[in-house]
Amino acid sequence: MLEASIRHEYVNGTETSPVAYLDGIYVCSEFRRLGVATNLIRQAEHWATQFACTEFASDTAIDNLVGQAMHKALGFQET
Repeated sequence: MLEASIRHEYVNGTETSPVAYLDGIYVCSEFRRLGVATNLIRQAEHWATQFACTEFASDTAIDNLVGQAMHKALGFQET
């Protein structure tokens, strides 16, 4: 499951508007580490191009080390 939105207001760490924003992502444990999350992200990036988005942002809690590792593995950069 992936939930994404298009944000027109300022998104921390971005330079453009609108911005595609990852609101949530979840992959059942038996399907993790098989590329499912990567595929979901790529599909969301493709979807966002129809709204002229050139950046894809997200956030996670400072103490969510698993979430931070997942973001890094999916290509997000900390800002």
